[in-house]
Amino acid sequence: MDLPRSRQILFACASGVLLPLCFPNFEFGLLAWAALIPLHLALDQCSRRRAFWIGWLTGLIGFTGIMEWVVTAMTTYGKVPLPVSYAILLLLTAYLGLYVGFYSLAVVWLRELIPRYGIFFAPCIWVTLELVRTYALSGLPWCLLGYSQYQNLDLIQIADHTGVYGVSFLIVLVNLAIAELILWLMPFFRGFHPVKLPWELLTTTAVLMVLSWLYSSSVLMEGNPAQSKFSVTVGVVQPNIDQAVKWDAEYRDETMQRFERLTAKLGIGTDLVVWPEAATPFVLEREQDYQLKLIEWAARAQAPILTGSPALRFYPDRRPYLLNSAYLLGTDGTLLGRYDKHHLVPFGEYIPLKSSLLFFLDKLVEGIGDFEAGPGPTILSFTPKSLRGGSPAGSRPVKFGVAICYEVIFPDLVRRFADNGAEFLVTITNDGWFGPSSAPAQHFSMVVFRSVENHLAFARSANTGISGFIDPYGRILDATPLFTEHALKAAIPLRNSRTFYSYYGDVFAYGCAIICAFLCLYGYFRTEEPAPGTTAIEPA
Repeated sequence: MDLPRSRQILFACASGVLLPLCFPNFEFGLLAWAALIPLHLALDQCSRRRAFWIGWLTGLIGFTGIMEWVVTAMTTYGKVPLPVSYAILLLLTAYLGLYVGFYSLAVVWLRELIPRYGIFFAPCIWVTLELVRTYALSGLPWCLLGYSQYQNLDLIQIADHTGVYGVSFLIVLVNLAIAELILWLMPFFRGFHPVKLPWELLTTTAVLMVLSWLYSSSVLMEGNPAQSKFSVTVGVVQPNIDQAVKWDAEYRDETMQRFERLTAKLGIGTDLVVWPEAATPFVLEREQDYQLKLIEWAARAQAPILTGSPALRFYPDRRPYLLNSAYLLGTDGTLLGRYDKHHLVPFGEYIPLKSSLLFFLDKLVEGIGDFEAGPGPTILSFTPKSLRGGSPAGSRPVKFGVAICYEVIFPDLVRRFADNGAEFLVTITNDGWFGPSSAPAQHFSMVVFRSVENHLAFARSANTGISGFIDPYGRILDATPLFTEHALKAAIPLRNSRTFYSYYGDVFAYGCAIICAFLCLYGYFRTEEPAPGTTAIEPA
């Protein structure tokens, strides 16, 4: 017997309301372990069709709360009318809600496919859908469920094998186990039909949680930052340039003076100075006077400067396009390397289907550039004055990778820098587009997992914040508040060993996808006659 429809909707809404509370700025990460319980209760004895719409409602409400910053970005900086901005937000969250809808449908299907034991595979379905979301339609893996635990270092170290997806798996498994226990304890939810104690699911959940905690604790005990053999000192600059004047030529000199002042504030004990994404309010390659100033400031700081700047290029027919680049300038004026962003932001750096379906957005949304993608992960290197922990004579080139803005939310993209030999990682961004919303904190929290997955330290420079440093095990060493000027520096530990995740990537997530594929094949080829006195027709 189904629960009353009103109660199902109420439970679905409850899970939808709880989900945003698990992420910054609310920071109730513990809620993630219970947020999906109402949804699972609503799915009990539910038809597949109704299960899909119940799950979709949960996803719609949840993602609307998580991504409310889309309206701020579009109205304040894209100059999109407020009603249109809300319509776009709802369109986006309606799409994201489909993933929760398909998960809910799958839960009901698994109960029918393999009674009692099919539910074990529900977390695999969730992880597979998160993997699909990472790549579908250019990918939007924003606030995957596992990111809610970025402060729970005693549990998330398993990400060095499973990626963030392994943490999502555990969260769904715990929610599912508790929901099944509630259904056993309270037959009211089953229409007063008694059920067996789901001891297999409860035992499996408890064992996996204990193993994850034990593994994470051992990794943290072995991963004392003081035990790192070598380190370099990295400085990050947060200039807090207002988006409204960032590209205004009249403010160019004032902007560069702010960078000069903050860079000088770092002092001469810095091995690398990092400026944010698109820090220079001009195309650096075409402004020789400013190039000379940057070289002068690098020489004064006695450290190379990594700065974001657009690069102007031309198609064969002489049409211009831009690259979103990071330049590494040496103290002697040498260009030590350049990285071109290769995973662009749809509707921010380019418009998908611009020439056909979405041609009207070219005039509707301000600030969208005609950018092209770079060739892929490029390792940059510099030679510090000396390696901390080593002798001055033992100084050598140090390799690092740069993820620009949106790229840092893609686990496999970042791990390729680690696999290519990076000894630490840098991310530069301009989160000023998000205003005083939850997005900068959400963006910063995802960097924690990139550190844990690869056991590499991160330095982050953001125009308006949050800037800071994260050690190889996800400890936040320092972080700035939003919309303030700051110059920070910290000793970044270097690592040469790679993790399982750095070597092999999303093996765990793809393993879950393979399991889901086998389940689909099993369900397709399964031919089971209805028992006498029963019907094969699904309840309405």
